Amino acid sequence: MKKRSPFRMRCSFVAIAWFLTLFSYPTDGLPQDASLADRVEIRRTQFGVPHILARDLTAAFFGLAYCHLEDHGERVVLGLIRSRGHLSRYLGSDSLDADLRNRFTYARAVETYHLLDQDTRDVFEGYAAGVNYYITLHPDGFPKWVTPTFTGHDVAARWIGGVRWDKARRFVDGLTRPDTTTARPPGQEGSNAWAFAPSRTRSGSAILLRNPHLNWDAGYYEAHLTVPDVVNFYGDFRVGYPLFFNGGFNDQLGWATTNNAPDLEEVYALEVDPQRPDHYLFDGGSVPLQRRTMTVEFKNGPGLAREYRDSWHTPLGPVIHRGGGKIYVMRGAGNGEFRKAQQFLRMMQARALEEWKEAMRLRAQTGSNFTYADREGNIYYVWNATIPLLPHDPGGDTVAVPVTRSSQVWTHLVPFDSLPQVRNPRGGYLHNENDPFHYANLNQPFDPSAFPRNFPAPRLGLRSQHSLQLIHGERKVTLEGVTELKHSMRMLVADRVKADLIQAVQAASPDPEIAAAIQLLDRWDNTVNPESRGGVLFETWVRRYVFGEEPPSSASFDSLWDGAFRHPWSPEEPTTTPRRLSDPARAREAFLWSLAETKRRYGRWDVAWGEVHRVRRGSVDVPVGGCASWLGCFRVLRFDEAEDGKRLVSGGDAWVLAVEFGDPPRAYSVLAYGQSSKEHSPHFDDQAKMFARGQLKRVAFTESEIEAALIRKYRPGTEPSSVKR
Repeated sequence: MKKRSPFRMRCSFVAIAWFLTLFSYPTDGLPQDASLADRVEIRRTQFGVPHILARDLTAAFFGLAYCHLEDHGERVVLGLIRSRGHLSRYLGSDSLDADLRNRFTYARAVETYHLLDQDTRDVFEGYAAGVNYYITLHPDGFPKWVTPTFTGHDVAARWIGGVRWDKARRFVDGLTRPDTTTARPPGQEGSNAWAFAPSRTRSGSAILLRNPHLNWDAGYYEAHLTVPDVVNFYGDFRVGYPLFFNGGFNDQLGWATTNNAPDLEEVYALEVDPQRPDHYLFDGGSVPLQRRTMTVEFKNGPGLAREYRDSWHTPLGPVIHRGGGKIYVMRGAGNGEFRKAQQFLRMMQARALEEWKEAMRLRAQTGSNFTYADREGNIYYVWNATIPLLPHDPGGDTVAVPVTRSSQVWTHLVPFDSLPQVRNPRGGYLHNENDPFHYANLNQPFDPSAFPRNFPAPRLGLRSQHSLQLIHGERKVTLEGVTELKHSMRMLVADRVKADLIQAVQAASPDPEIAAAIQLLDRWDNTVNPESRGGVLFETWVRRYVFGEEPPSSASFDSLWDGAFRHPWSPEEPTTTPRRLSDPARAREAFLWSLAETKRRYGRWDVAWGEVHRVRRGSVDVPVGGCASWLGCFRVLRFDEAEDGKRLVSGGDAWVLAVEFGDPPRAYSVLAYGQSSKEHSPHFDDQAKMFARGQLKRVAFTESEIEAALIRKYRPGTEPSSVKR
């Protein structure tokens, strides 16, 4: 018989008390799911964070769905309708392409549903029931066409793996329109993750930092979900999903994710059979393509119309293009993967590193770096990828590999234990900021030659170098100190090139205004603190110097960036390159332009960073510090320009969680855009000022902490009872 941990025993006793006193609500007149509602209680603490206490997983995720709808309403419903492939029926033909793709993933969810373990099916069924229950009780909050008929299949279909159609489009564009590129802004997205071993902390307990960077409409949602003896997890539960790229902690361990974009797909070129239409030559025979016809209904004024689309498939993968006597198919390692939520649930339930790694070995999560810490003092990093073990050189985004027989096609994955990973390294820290795995710890770098050619080459961007400046060494940290370090406002690129810029401008005997502006940069502290003056002018100059008038394309960013420096990034000097300017004359010309441009846009060139860069949400309009990743900021923020000329945060840093694994764990968090997207909610903008100031709130995790921070409690379908403080 498995021995129960002392924590689980304590949790059970607490739960019994809660069940006896709190789960005896009347259910007369409520919908049929009221019995589920009677098995869960929602306890909201400060800033509206829900702590969901339930008797079983079905009831727990019933409660989570109810909270998602309370705070985000129609967004949850639209996501489930999208997963069915039915958006066009209600919103019109603009959603046709997405509906056609989603019909395939929905079919995959249905055909594999019985293969999921019972716990995962309970999660899906409970979430669907919670959505239906909320809609039944609040029909006026939704369009008339919304009906409470969602099922576990709808929820399961929200996260089915597929091939990367963006990569397929790039490949096809390269074949058919070789002179075109897809423009994108330079790398402002990303995520940060740190783990500190007990040897590096003053408390002697491991510390973990989770800090994803996505658009501010990404739907991170802070919650605490407890089913005694089953799961007790605090972290992020993305809006509209029961489980989706979750990160956070239980009482024993936790993890953070950072995107890693492994090369999981290969494009294969098959020879057309010249004698038979829609056939290809393979393994000595003629093989038919598989044709699938989908019918999608779409809204056409007051009525409905139908669209028919064919897609073509092979056992190797879907057909992405036909031409020149070839049939191009994309074979993806994660295509059709249906167990992603199951893997994350097992990770949340794990009690130790080896148990957590067993969940990872399910290989359902096809990518992402994972940075881990636990109460035993372990820290661990893995560059996770269901990456193919190739029998040929990788083709990348541009080259199709010609194949005529099965032996030429990959069929196996690189084993999990052969992936780049490190446990408890020298120096007592691990980090990742979306760069490849090689420098997760500077004391134990990975040898690039030890990995196959479809693994990424070494790279260490300025944000990662900034991270290492903050944490490499022997200094011991506290949990509060980690949150302070995380909010570093330094713009690292200024450290590397500002002196060259000043010298280049001063060498040309500048006029008084130009001389005054360059003196401002000389005095500038190289930070993007809200009160700092000089950063706005410098950033305007960097963009002009590196990219010119036009934004870079996906194909040109790296070459433009590397070409801007006398010493581009080098694996021989991974933490001190890039540095110095490659073209002082161009730098000087760009500065003259930037001086006039900054003055034109903001009224003067010595404007403070925070006068321009703002957090604006609800009634909040405050200055904020942070900048783009490629500029070397660790606090990454992306801005959109408002009508009044201000630059408003629209992405990047927003959700921050830092936890120290003592007994019990101790944690801080902030969710910049709040728990609710409903503007009338008090939790729409109540964390915005705190976020802008670089402050975090104390997490309530234990029962005593929850009770101390409680503002209201209720079960789904009943009026919340406020707690007076």
